[in-house]
Amino acid sequence: MKTILSANLFAIGMASALLIDSKPAAAAETLVYPPFKEVFDLVRSNLTDTGEAELNRAAVRGLFQQLKSQVILVTNTAAPASDDPSPLLNQNRCLDEAFAYWRVQRVAKGLAGQIVSAFAQLNASNQLKGAVLDLRFAGGTDYQAAAQAADCFLGAEMPLLTWGETTVKSTTKTNSLTLPVVVLINQNTVGAAEALAAILRHTSAGLLIGSTTAGQAMLFKEFTLSNGQRLRIATEPIRLGGGKPLPPQGLTPDIQVAVPPADERAFYADAYKVVTNPLAASLREGLASQTNAATATNRSARRLNEAELVRRQKEGLSPDDEPVVAGAPAAEIAPATLQDPALARALDLLKGLAVVQPRLKRP
Repeated sequence: MKTILSANLFAIGMASALLIDSKPAAAAETLVYPPFKEVFDLVRSNLTDTGEAELNRAAVRGLFQQLKSQVILVTNTAAPASDDPSPLLNQNRCLDEAFAYWRVQRVAKGLAGQIVSAFAQLNASNQLKGAVLDLRFAGGTDYQAAAQAADCFLGAEMPLLTWGETTVKSTTKTNSLTLPVVVLINQNTVGAAEALAAILRHTSAGLLIGSTTAGQAMLFKEFTLSNGQRLRIATEPIRLGGGKPLPPQGLTPDIQVAVPPADERAFYADAYKVVTNPLAASLREGLASQTNAATATNRSARRLNEAELVRRQKEGLSPDDEPVVAGAPAAEIAPATLQDPALARALDLLKGLAVVQPRLKRP
């Protein structure tokens, strides 16, 4: 029976989808694939209901999906500027009076100095007990800068990163930042930011919390295509001090905190923002509408005078709404609660370490 193949199958599995779409997944993983050009030419000659442009698009998409972070098509974006004036460390604040929060915008030359300055600024007025280094949505291609930033937290000399003939080492020092560090990562932690996170984890200077990174900690060579788009191809791996290359599938966090991408963006913009899950909200509304009649009879109604009823009508309020008491004491106003799940988890961990570590140091 003739097998009808779609462009989507071709994109997802390329030759495997073309030839063994009925095979189980385990068998497909160990299959020896035939030459790509031979398969493509046969498909193009015999799959007459699929146009040349569609086949080409499916084949290219399949290559990108299979090679993932090693081959990147750059579309509708400008090339990164080396002289970007925006700060590398764009947030430096203290959480709960004892824990530094440093948000890295990008990893580039000068980041190490900004981290040291940020620590001195906060520690002057707060006895810091730990730090959160937020590398979510951070990128960069300066691996020398990544190693130098990690060196701030290390006191002994050791190899940190290697690429080609270049090896960057930490330096022996007595003024390193020895406080506990939690590093926040996600799928938008890219390139040199991944390398920084990997060094801190590899040297046991920091713990990773969040989700798996992009897997693009490599040296890329960029090519301009005939249509004006740019293609980046990984030409050289970035290796940790022990010689192990950074994984192309990305760094796996020590503590996984799964957050929907849209919610994570909202939390990143405002860590105290209450993000409502639309599905949960609709379910709550449905339950409320079903039980409204029953609960209304069981609820003690407040008596409102005529003036209060007129005021509520003018303001578009329901008579059942509870009034907001003007001039309520400050003690009755609930303090803002940290809503960002990854950041909250990091802060809880640092608080626990702040309690336990002094006890462990006792004789």
